[in-house]
Amino acid sequence: MQIQTPDWVKHAIFYQIFPDRFSRATQPYKKLLKQMPWEDWDATPTLQGYKGGDLWGVMERLDYIQDLGVNAIYFTPIFQSASNHRYHTHDYYRVDPMLGGNEAFRDLLDAAHDRDIKVVLDGVFNHSSRGFFFFHDVLENGSNSPWLDWFKIHEFPLHPYTGEFPANYEGWAGNRALPVFNHDNPAVREYIMEIAEYWIEFGIDGWRLDVPFEVKAPGFWQEFRDRVKAINPEAYIVGEVWGDSREWLDGTQFDGVMNYLFAGPTIAFAAGDRVVLEQVQDRDYHPYPPLFAGEYAQKMQSLLELYPWEIQLTQLNLLASHDTARLLTIAGGDHASVELCTLLLMTFPGAPSIYYGDEVGLPGGIDPDSRRGFPTEENWNLDIDKVHRQLIAIRHAYPALRTGTYQVLHAEGTTYVFERSLEDQTVIIAVNVGTVPVKVALPKIEKVLYGELTLGEQVELRDRAGYILLASSSR
Repeated sequence: MQIQTPDWVKHAIFYQIFPDRFSRATQPYKKLLKQMPWEDWDATPTLQGYKGGDLWGVMERLDYIQDLGVNAIYFTPIFQSASNHRYHTHDYYRVDPMLGGNEAFRDLLDAAHDRDIKVVLDGVFNHSSRGFFFFHDVLENGSNSPWLDWFKIHEFPLHPYTGEFPANYEGWAGNRALPVFNHDNPAVREYIMEIAEYWIEFGIDGWRLDVPFEVKAPGFWQEFRDRVKAINPEAYIVGEVWGDSREWLDGTQFDGVMNYLFAGPTIAFAAGDRVVLEQVQDRDYHPYPPLFAGEYAQKMQSLLELYPWEIQLTQLNLLASHDTARLLTIAGGDHASVELCTLLLMTFPGAPSIYYGDEVGLPGGIDPDSRRGFPTEENWNLDIDKVHRQLIAIRHAYPALRTGTYQVLHAEGTTYVFERSLEDQTVIIAVNVGTVPVKVALPKIEKVLYGELTLGEQVELRDRAGYILLASSSR
């Protein structure tokens, strides 16, 4: 079977936005939203507080996003909910009124598309919430509810709020706030398919699927793909799977996954013993213990052999997300670690994804702390901002960094060198994560694209530094 994935993803730089925390509109689009008792924007985030970010606020910052070099946005959930993260869905057809409702999303989607920026939404289709109409009907009417078989009910009475009694229904990860759908029910299956189709027809460019591995119904994700792609063959379908994803990346289901198998080793190599263990130890990826270059090379080669090349080019590569601590905090505030990780992210096959604020050095521990308000400009780290802008621009400028082959040239001690090649263009990436300079032999170099380097038969890589080099076409 010939695997087909969306071509635009291979050339995309994603920006992940947590809508409540990115930008609060400055204009009074809706009077209601100006009178809400929002949590202070710069205060430490809480589990249940709202800071009042909205989609009109995102629209006001589209120029910033475009100027950064981003051409795709992934939103964490935007549908009506009673949680600041909105993974507790109330209504899949209604954008949360606190974000501006369907009207704001229509305006934002059109404005993004006018700038050639794609928009991918988060689909939470394994479970809903206690406030979801169908489940609420079960709570009100018990065994008389026509929606009874939509969920996994064990016995009555149900206890959706009283923790001292068994819930008597299945909630995701045992959370009674998140009743799990019965995906074996054809009506549930059809309902979810129609939601997916509705928003694709509305104009979104793809779906990020929350915990899709929890959906066990045979053929579910195959049908999901078929129906989404029938409307838009270039729609992007990406799953949140943290480990080996071969089961879903066979070409009949997802175009890619959130590539935590890239994130973990990359942080372990580039940040090494600076990784703050309490920020990573209870997560499902492993940016520890520190890796030497040879170990990192082995992990990257194994990762690149795991899936077909067409899938590799549409993986969603990341270093942090709303489910992890932020990179700067994981690295103990070390800017060099952030720069090296970002360089490796921007030069690896697949689509890089930046978690909002990481590009300006926003810190944050494990959630909810990783979901801070986007900082005002006077609080930006301009060095980290400059690094991101330079590396994004280089990725856009050189096709070999997007779709070229990947070959390791040198991996020894703290030094890692690889090349990306496409037709007559070869780009060399060299990093030294150690604390002393290292001399290495490189192919003949035509131009230094990133980093300060004196060329010769052997070059000296400064300690804790990275380089991007254009190889001579006559080498």
